Amino acid sequence: MADQYTMQDPTKMYADRVPDEQYLPGPGTDKEMAENVPADHGEDSYRGSGRLQDRKALVTGGDSGIGAAVAIAFAREGADVAIVYLPEEDEDAQRILGLVKDAGRKAVAIPGDLKDAAFARQAVQTAVDELGGLDILVNNAGKQQHVEDIVDISDEEFDETFKTNAYATFWLTKAAVPHLSPGSTIINSTSIQAYAPSPQLVHYAATKATVNNLAKGLAAQLAPKGIRVNAVAPGPIWTPLQPAGGQAPDALPSVGEQTYLGRWGQPAELAPAYVFLASNESSYVVGETLHVDGGMPTP
Repeated sequence: MADQYTMQDPTKMYADRVPDEQYLPGPGTDKEMAENVPADHGEDSYRGSGRLQDRKALVTGGDSGIGAAVAIAFAREGADVAIVYLPEEDEDAQRILGLVKDAGRKAVAIPGDLKDAAFARQAVQTAVDELGGLDILVNNAGKQQHVEDIVDISDEEFDETFKTNAYATFWLTKAAVPHLSPGSTIINSTSIQAYAPSPQLVHYAATKATVNNLAKGLAAQLAPKGIRVNAVAPGPIWTPLQPAGGQAPDALPSVGEQTYLGRWGQPAELAPAYVFLASNESSYVVGETLHVDGGMPTP
């Protein structure tokens, strides 16, 4: 099996993972998605080399998609990992936690809803208590629903999207900072949508612009404390968020064709970016937004 160090033609990778039209109810799960076109989280390919040895990481949305790939990679790089996820995603979460344990690292499950400020704060405390500290925070959990016309975006939908994507990032970061020592890192998952918003994703895109800007401002604020803040901006990545309303079902087969590589990206292709920003290899990288989007021009 090829790993992330194997030379491959990026235009031909994952040619067998082109989704057809589909829809997943609720938040969507990897288990449901795998029945059609599974995502690659690096389960069979990510090879660690001790780059995060004995670090302690909290990853939100760690049950599936990008968060799952990050949790797997962190563990294989030597980190203990706590993941936050919705209770209805427990089956997915247990699979990822099992892979963290298989890597010989401690795995902590933190089920709950990040739209709840009290839960978000408690999630950080739980991670600190269970891991014995905290030095990596990945703000990754997200909500995305396509809506063609702003008049059809309900106040509830707008509020839930901002609470999940932006407010939770604020709550988690605020709770985490007192526990972070010099050398610690915070990584926010933003999006190409922060730079090039799609017309059917205006409210989601606005949250990602907020999260991106938070990373820039916090980078300046926390750098004197030795805490580095950066962001990763994915392009179209095949995760449960997409068929669970993130895109229109009939758009799924062609999403990604607008990138230079002409295809969907996979969660496994994001994980090395997070490992780089979490490790001391990026010690002089602060306030950066690292684009992993298959080639999509950004300002």
